[in-house]
Amino acid sequence: MPVIVSAISQSNESTIRTFPHAVWKADQMGSCQTPVTTSGYPVLDQELPNGGWPKASLIELLMQQPGIGEMRLLRPAFQTISRKRRIALVQPPYMPQIAAWAGWGLPVDSLIWIKTTRSADALWSAEQILRNGSCGALLFWQSHVRTESLRRLHLAAQGSDILFWMMRPLACAEDASPAPLRLALRPAHDGICIDIVKRRGPRRDEPLHVPMDDMASPASLSVLTQLPAAPRSGPARQMVAQTSASAPVETSAYPLYQSQPVT
Repeated sequence: MPVIVSAISQSNESTIRTFPHAVWKADQMGSCQTPVTTSGYPVLDQELPNGGWPKASLIELLMQQPGIGEMRLLRPAFQTISRKRRIALVQPPYMPQIAAWAGWGLPVDSLIWIKTTRSADALWSAEQILRNGSCGALLFWQSHVRTESLRRLHLAAQGSDILFWMMRPLACAEDASPAPLRLALRPAHDGICIDIVKRRGPRRDEPLHVPMDDMASPASLSVLTQLPAAPRSGPARQMVAQTSASAPVETSAYPLYQSQPVT
């Protein structure tokens, strides 16, 4: 019997060496073949598989309410991505603040804001962005989404090279999800606290504190502003997701490279 057990153990070790990205041990940090983008915070990169935000994957950011520092957390990744590709915001809770976007040193024409009147249209738009690869990053806010819709989005993300963050309520942490990486965000005095709900790696019970030096800076404006939405009759940019004649989608997609009137 010991000989058989030893042979099985050696076989398992050989499989792990042959497929290092497909097999990982629960007490070790997992790895993936897809490229990653650094978070810009070394303390966070150390806790993420492959040391950064993974592309071609669904990443869930869970929070009790928006505006707790989640956009600042993603700011370094924005700066990396926006140099060459666009960033799409689908169904953000507030209007994007272009002044803050420019103040962060981000190209203003790299931002695309998509606002739909129906949740089904928002899901469709997000899926099309993932499938056509027109952007380098996608942020999608959705409070209520079915598990099969999450699987569909994750599958679409796996066929892309896009960084895909999905913003969901903190209460969703108790629900099952196909996302390989799930982080619960909580506000902190000089940064943000992160609970690692799910990752390909060992369990971490202690919250991770990520300091952000600009949290108290007057120049650090939020890139989302609680204002009424721009009128539907305003200038619109052609949607990244090409709408077919047989499946019209009612959306407002503003380029936000100029001031938009508000009512």
